Amino acid sequence: MQSAPESKAKVEGGVLIAQRQILAALRDHTFFNVAGVNQALEPLLAQLNAQPFQKLDGSRNSWFDTYEKPKLLPLPTTPFELATWTKAGVNIDYHVAVDKHYYSVPHQLIHQVLDVRLSASTVELFHHGKRVAVHARSSQPGLFTTLDEHRPKSHQKHLEWTPGRIVQWAQKTGPACAQLVQRIMDERPHPEQGFRSCLGIIRLGKVAGQQRLEAACRRALHFGTCCYRSVESILRHRLDQQPLEQELPLKSPGHANVRGPDYYN
Repeated sequence: MQSAPESKAKVEGGVLIAQRQILAALRDHTFFNVAGVNQALEPLLAQLNAQPFQKLDGSRNSWFDTYEKPKLLPLPTTPFELATWTKAGVNIDYHVAVDKHYYSVPHQLIHQVLDVRLSASTVELFHHGKRVAVHARSSQPGLFTTLDEHRPKSHQKHLEWTPGRIVQWAQKTGPACAQLVQRIMDERPHPEQGFRSCLGIIRLGKVAGQQRLEAACRRALHFGTCCYRSVESILRHRLDQQPLEQELPLKSPGHANVRGPDYYN
């Protein structure tokens, strides 16, 4: 808090008194640690605060007890905890990503940008200065922390995205893509937790093309690697252009002990 200009002289006067009666009294002392300094300061500070004012009634102690002490607030019940601030956008799955972990917020805040207060033990989320969610901080990347009260109710038809709509959109790519995104949502505790991965997979078709994306999804389903990273890796390494095991033609191994069809003629 900044003091008013007319208070500057009073503040400087108090500093001058402390210098004369405390620092000057200790000018010839040598200290080797903070504890020694505090031990020497304590009796001199008590003496200064108990000393009567020259032009006013009472002392610094009596004025503190009369005017300042009644206005003091109680100390916090928990120790002060350092925190850092950042910002995070709310995805359509009503979660924000903080240090690669996903925390839920009320679903009405979809597409909003929130302020995030991140401490060693908690993640607090604020919208226009009002705290809208608080979670215990998790160190597990890629997982979700979701509160049931943040989830949309099934009868709220105004929501922009639903599991059915995402599957319907994936069907435009092909049946394998639709089956893949359906499995991703089925494997989550809440379907909404799969929205982010499903939409990411569908968007891969904008770059790779719908035909390649459908082949990549078919390959991911075949090997049971149903996630965004798997499909993206298949496309990046062009594995979608390689045939699956059941699509490979059967060839007879060339070996002397293998009898060909001429043997039975």
